[in-house]
Amino acid sequence: LTGHTVEAPRKPFEEACSRADRGELGAGDLLWSRNTARAECALILEPEIPLRRAVQMGPLIQVALADCLGALLPPRVGVQYRWPATLLLNGAKAGETRICSAPARREDVPEWLVVGFSLWLTHDFGGREPGEARGETSFAEEGAGDLTRNAILQSFAAHFLAWLNLWQDDGFRPVHDAWIGRLEGREAPAEIAYRLERIRARVLGLDEEAGLIVAPGAGRTRVLPLLDELETWAGEQAAP
Repeated sequence: LTGHTVEAPRKPFEEACSRADRGELGAGDLLWSRNTARAECALILEPEIPLRRAVQMGPLIQVALADCLGALLPPRVGVQYRWPATLLLNGAKAGETRICSAPARREDVPEWLVVGFSLWLTHDFGGREPGEARGETSFAEEGAGDLTRNAILQSFAAHFLAWLNLWQDDGFRPVHDAWIGRLEGREAPAEIAYRLERIRARVLGLDEEAGLIVAPGAGRTRVLPLLDELETWAGEQAAP
């Protein structure tokens, strides 16, 4: 991986998409922000497979990030995900992951794909005390205030490459099995946001297109396609 710093107020994810689209950067370029209140980075990939399978990079980056944080955080801090992109520390939101592609149909190979994350090392709770910001937290609030941005980025890069190699050798199944163990709604029903719906369901797993397979309390099993949540680059602004 080749690192590139991004100065505030620019954001690594939008910068990566823009520069990949212009052909200035390509596979293996990792952009990261100097913002010390956040750990933010974006990685450019150049898939050789159709978009419908390339979206497997969404769960893969989450598995790599969870392994990274599991190695760095105190043992009492639980790391989970809320589908499709929310990072949870001890059940409260502390960041998110993102995935965006160049315009492509599901059967086409996209010119590029960007995956990234933003983690709240500290958090502005809008004038509220941290305990009053229900459902939100930060690394500092969870007792990991000494964890630095650089430590996270270095560890993440190593874990991501390890998981990418495993995915290339053994396919999506190892990623799926590691991912499902950290997902909210795996053990008990959870409320899942999908487009304009709020679905209370238990999660059964992922299909080969990283779509979420759920079992609502009443009704038939459904698949919520990750492709529906994928951002597609539209010029200088990414649009869902």
